[in-house]
Amino acid sequence: MLLSLLNSMGKLTREMHEMTSELLEERLYECLKCRRYLIVLDDVWDTKFWDDVKRLFQNDKSGSRIMMITRLENVAGYANSCTPPHRMRFLSDSESWILFCEKVFGNICCPPNLEEIGKKIVQHCQGLPLAIVLIGGLLSKATRTEHYWNYVAENVSSETTLTDEQYESYKHLPSHLKWCFLYMGIFPEDYNIHVSKLVKLWVAEKIVKPVRSKSLDDVAEEYFLDLVERNLILIHEKQFNGKIKTCRIHDLVRDLCMREAQKEKFYHVTNRSLCGIQQGSSTHRVSIRRNTNSHDHKLLSSPQVQSLLNFDWEVPIPKMSNMRLLRVLHQQGTLEFPNEVAEWVKLRYLDCMSIHIPSSISKLQNLQPIILRRDMGPLYLSLDIWKMPQLRHVLLEYVILPDPSSVGTEGDNSVFVLENLQTLSLVMNFRCLEEVIKRIPNIKKLGIHYKDVEVVWEYYCLNNLVHLRNLESLKWIDFGFSFSRNLSFPTLLKKLTLGEGSLSLEDMSIVGSLPNLQVLKLRRTAFFRREWITNAREFLQLKYLLLVNISLVRWRVDDTHFPNLERLVLKDCNKFGEFPFEIGEIPTLRSIELYGCSGLVVILAKHMQGERRILRNDGLQIHIVNSRYWDFGANSP
Repeated sequence: MLLSLLNSMGKLTREMHEMTSELLEERLYECLKCRRYLIVLDDVWDTKFWDDVKRLFQNDKSGSRIMMITRLENVAGYANSCTPPHRMRFLSDSESWILFCEKVFGNICCPPNLEEIGKKIVQHCQGLPLAIVLIGGLLSKATRTEHYWNYVAENVSSETTLTDEQYESYKHLPSHLKWCFLYMGIFPEDYNIHVSKLVKLWVAEKIVKPVRSKSLDDVAEEYFLDLVERNLILIHEKQFNGKIKTCRIHDLVRDLCMREAQKEKFYHVTNRSLCGIQQGSSTHRVSIRRNTNSHDHKLLSSPQVQSLLNFDWEVPIPKMSNMRLLRVLHQQGTLEFPNEVAEWVKLRYLDCMSIHIPSSISKLQNLQPIILRRDMGPLYLSLDIWKMPQLRHVLLEYVILPDPSSVGTEGDNSVFVLENLQTLSLVMNFRCLEEVIKRIPNIKKLGIHYKDVEVVWEYYCLNNLVHLRNLESLKWIDFGFSFSRNLSFPTLLKKLTLGEGSLSLEDMSIVGSLPNLQVLKLRRTAFFRREWITNAREFLQLKYLLLVNISLVRWRVDDTHFPNLERLVLKDCNKFGEFPFEIGEIPTLRSIELYGCSGLVVILAKHMQGERRILRNDGLQIHIVNSRYWDFGANSP
């Protein structure tokens, strides 16, 4: 590198090739002193390299610059902690087409008969410049016929397969991250992967190393963020607080995952279009896609299968009586639990659609997440659910939770305190009995729904919710009554979702007084007298507010209210007779998103944005989707 820099400056001599690194460093330092220079450091992989070379470059405040290119976010941040690094983005359709044409035709225009096919090829590259350059270089040397271009359009992935040298990011991964990265290829193409599900799968597959004083879920999340910082995973959707909700991987990266997984015999993919991967692959992990062939049907019932992930609604799970090594089961469609379910003693992860849950599921003492989607009607859990101490996440659609006090007799040691349980949702007609509270002391996320009942506070004991001291997120659907005189929420609560009920001003004061509340979502709710009045002592930590189809005509707010609000989202709010102009003056507010709202709401929101621009505070962004009023005119604020 030192010789290359000296050569680019015209200072390289024959004697320098014999010099030590120390002497070359001195010579470079002298040559750069008091000069204006631009230095580009490409493909930097660690912070130590930057520590070694930064002292060579004098900063005489003469306008010199150093550009460093890296795939690692921590390296970029380390070199310059004052400003965020510039993130390279994917190319737009028009930019991709321009780059493609430059590589294939140079200064000549694309022939009209190849333009439609060419744009189809470019679309398959998904805005990745390297893929466009590779395919463009291939086509620039090939025959320019419609027949051949159609062939390339149908086989873009195979024509743009990248070598390991072009994927240095993968080669530099530590071993524990390599397994996590390869696991990404087990999902179908263009699949939106929920990060919470991915983390649970990594833990269940035992590819996450335990760390003292940290939960396995926390360690897995750190692994995930490490892969994101290495630009191997694409962020698809974020939550209000910046945490990543869903992610994807580029098709070319996915091809790398599957190619390396084949070498390592890490998993088996059942898909005719990927038949080359089947030979020699492991049957310990099987991922079911569409067009599964008969050979693969036999594999599905193999006693060697430890992980079975079925992403095809139309492919039923075969008889699984001999699958005693099963550790992970994900079934997109309906699963009929076999009589031998109690023999799946190694099962750690279960995600499926089902009509019922057999009581014998309590025999699965290693099961941690249970994710069940109902086929029809509510799901009834047996009393044996209280005999599964390893449970961490129970995510179900409308489940009836049994009363643990009716299990066995007093002193029955088969009834456990579910100390590991963090998530329980969505429970129908939840009775918050003291006995239940004792069994779930560390619950963090709770979802409850009251349906077809006449709620009596004394019977459902909802005043006991306050004793769930670790509760951070509560979803409450169909409450249908005022809770101002009967209920106190846990003070640690950070996220609250209320739906299909009615709210009084007293109710909202209780919600607003929560000291740690950061997210509030109101869905299909009615306000008493259709009016909401806030004050400066409420919602002090609120950052995200979502209002969906609420019966609200007047909303009175001052610019001193919601002092930390960053994002306001309104959906299908068409009954506003007035909209609080003052909310646009909240200094922390960064975005207002309007979906299907009335023209009045849209006009006032745009006017807010205009006022802030006049005051040179143009940080407020307005996003309008499916509004009833679109055209504001050229002179609108």
